[in-house]
This record gives sequence, structure tokens and C-alpha cells, in this order.
Amino acid sequence: MKEKLAEAFLGLTDIMNDLREKCPWDRKQTIMSLRQLTIEETYELADAISEEDWKGIKEELGDLLLHIVFYAKIGTEQKQFTLEEVISGINQKLISRHPHIYGDVKVNNEEDVKQNWEKLKLKEGKTSVLSGVPSSLPSVVKAMRLQEKAKQVGFEWDTAEQVWEKVKEEMVELQEEVKLKDASEEALKKQQEKIEGEFGDVLFSLINYARFLHIDAEHALEKTNKKFISRFTAMEKNAATHGKNLQDMTLEEMDAIWVSIKKQSKGH
Repeated sequence: MKEKLAEAFLGLTDIMNDLREKCPWDRKQTIMSLRQLTIEETYELADAISEEDWKGIKEELGDLLLHIVFYAKIGTEQKQFTLEEVISGINQKLISRHPHIYGDVKVNNEEDVKQNWEKLKLKEGKTSVLSGVPSSLPSVVKAMRLQEKAKQVGFEWDTAEQVWEKVKEEMVELQEEVKLKDASEEALKKQQEKIEGEFGDVLFSLINYARFLHIDAEHALEKTNKKFISRFTAMEKNAATHGKNLQDMTLEEMDAIWVSIKKQSKGH
């Protein structure tokens, strides 16, 4: 088994070497030109995971693995690092951050593991428990990660009920800002900024509530996005079968079709 794995991996590195030398497109690539492609591949993997498409997951993992080998190849060319150093680095990190496996540290559950992980990162030179959260993460995912990180040092509510009370508190504050009216343009601009801030607080607290319900907020929202797309396109088709366009219909007419489609989808 190990021999086959090693043979397959070395085969990939050999192909990468050939492509970098002989293919005009591969020869031209840099870490910056690959960056956006890597982001796209990561989202394609995320989509496959959301759909529990195992065939797709396997394919997308292969694409991401190629990107890792590609970056390592460029790193070697630039005399920055080698693929061997990349692999050795993650091996060493995993061993040092799992003292309950490779050392004499005792843990009782996964929360102990997470807390130890954050403590070890601080010992390694991190200045904050939040420093490992990438600034370019999508906002919903970033909020989830920030909250999870803060939890590891005890900055966390005790119950879901407490979090829901915070959600309601933030919603009241949002509505209070929305109801305020100012005459001057300068005042309206500042007021809009306050509304935006309060709206952000509502979203952040809702994401926190999702965590307490053991729900992946980003995944839940994506499922709702897909559900909306499915129902809206079905509404368009329904209207077309009756020779109509949505833009020519009243909201009441569209809503009647929407309710019908919603009932049908819930029945399946």
C-alpha cells in the first residue's frame, strides 16, 4: 500500500516537472497567477462536499494536490523551499501539536485538544489566538472561525438561550437605529453607517447562535441559496408555460406560484 502511494505521488511530481519544462502555459505560471485558480478549486471542493458528491470530492482533491505540488515546484525554482521541506514541516507541526498522542499530555475530549492546540500556537510565537484566521476568508466563515478561536480561551456564552437573548438584543438595537430619522445629508450618511454596524452585529450573533445549535452557518446559508435558486427558476418555468414573464406579473401573482412550488418541494 505504501509503495503504491509513494509511486503515485512521485509520478505526480514527475509530471509536474515535465509540464513546467515543456508546457508553455505551465511554464508561465507564478504563485500570483495560481492564487485565484487555487481559490476557485477550493470552492469547487466545498461545493462537492456540500453535495456529498464523493466522485467530485476525489476529483477536486486531486486538483488541489496538483496546486500544492505546483507551488512547491515554483518555491524550489525560487530557492525558497522544497516539496520535501513542505511535507517535513507539516509532519513536525502535527507531532508537536499533538502531545496527547506523541507525548505525555492527557486530554479528556476534543475541546481539550483544541485548547491545547491554541496554547501551543501561542508558545510558537503567535501574538493572538485570532492570528491564525486568514483575513481573506469569506465573512461568514471568518466569523465562525473567530468565535471558535475565542472559545478556546473561555470567551464564550454558557448556553444557547443566552446567545439567543443576545441575538434579540442586537435586533432591537438595529431596529432602533432604523427608526431614527435625520434631516441633513451628513447625518443620514452617519446614520446609515450605524445601521450597517448594527446589522453586522445581528449577523455575528446569529452565526454564534448557529454554533450553539451545532449548525455550520455558511453551509446552512448555501443550502438556502440553492433552495432559492431551485424555487425561483421553477417559478420562471411555471410562468413561461402560461406564456408570461415574471417582469410582467404582479407580486401577488408571483407569490401565488411561489407558495405552490414551496408546497410541492416540501411534499417530496
